[in-house]
Amino acid sequence: MRYTTALGLKSEETMNIDLADVTLHVDETLDTDGLAQLEEAFRNRDGVVSVHVDQKRPHLFLLEYNPERVNSQDLLSITHFQGLHAELIGL
Repeated sequence: MRYTTALGLKSEETMNIDLADVTLHVDETLDTDGLAQLEEAFRNRDGVVSVHVDQKRPHLFLLEYNPERVNSQDLLSITHFQGLHAELIGL
């Protein structure tokens, strides 16, 4: 899904940025520390705007990002660098 947002600027200074989002399914069951570590790795990636993990489904991450700075394959590779297996869903 793509949409445009304005970043807290005055109306005459509005800057539009196209954002995309994707859901990422992590195969492994992560404990609280593992979830926090992966969430932090996503947040530290330039271009990631938000990371949401549903506590009822902790294997699903909803990631919102700026596709001019990062792409969905880059986000998927973050899980691989953490030694995890994951798939992109909802493209």
